Amino acid sequence: MTTERTFEDLVAEADAVSVDGWDFSWLDGRATEQRPSWGYQRQMAARLARARAALDIETGGGEVLNGAETLPRVMAATESWPPNVAKATKLLRPRGVVVVATDDESPLPFADEAFDLVTSRHPVDTDFTDIARVLEPGGTYFSQQVGPASVFELVEYFLGPQPRNSRGIRQPDYAREVATDAGLDVLDLRLENLRTEFFDIGAVVYFLRKVIWMVPGFTVEQYRDRLHELHEQIRAKGPFVATTTRYLIEARKPA
Repeated sequence: MTTERTFEDLVAEADAVSVDGWDFSWLDGRATEQRPSWGYQRQMAARLARARAALDIETGGGEVLNGAETLPRVMAATESWPPNVAKATKLLRPRGVVVVATDDESPLPFADEAFDLVTSRHPVDTDFTDIARVLEPGGTYFSQQVGPASVFELVEYFLGPQPRNSRGIRQPDYAREVATDAGLDVLDLRLENLRTEFFDIGAVVYFLRKVIWMVPGFTVEQYRDRLHELHEQIRAKGPFVATTTRYLIEARKPA
C-alpha cells in the first residue's frame, strides 16, 4: 500500500529543486497544460530551417531553440537571467549559437537589419520598435506570448482579485496596434484559452518559483498557510484547475 505524501514532504521537495532554465519536465505527472493548436515549436523550427540569420529573444535555458533540428548559419540568442545565460550557453554553443547576456531595459545589442528572422517564446515584454530595427526588409518576427489573465485563478488564490486591463501588454489587439505603429505588418494573430491542472501542492510551489511574475516575491514561508489550505483542497476535491491564455503573432517588416 502506497503512503500518501505529506504537505511538508511535497513542499520541501518542490522548494529545493532547481528552477533554472525553461524546462518544465519536473512537472510531468504532477501538472498538465493544454498546448495551443498551432504548435509553436514546430512552426518556429520550420522558419529557422529557411532563415539565413536569426535571433531568439529571451531564450531561457535554450531548450525551445535547441529543439529545432536545423539552425541558420548565423544564430544568436539573448537572455537576461544569469543562471539561464549559463545554461543556454552550455546547451547551444556546441550548435554554433552565440548567447548574449542582456538586461530588460536596453535595446537589443545588434546592428540594424541584422536578421531575417526574430523569434521569442513567452517574452516578458516585446519591444516591437527595436525588433523592427534589427529585422531586415522582408524579415519576420514570430512569437508565442502569454495572453491576458493567464492562470489568474492561481494568482488570485494567493493575491486576491487582480485587475484585468483591456489594453495591457498581454492583449493581442494591443500587440497588433503596437507592432503596426512600429512599422510591421501583422500577418497572423491568434488567441486560445487552455486548461491547466495542478495535481499536488508541490507542482504549485515549483510553478510559482519558476514563473516568478505570477506571484511576485513568492516564497513558501510567506504563503505557507494558503499553500496548506490549497493542499487540503486538492486532496478533497481533486486538481486545481486554471485557465492558461496564449497568443501567436507573426509580423513582417515591409520589403
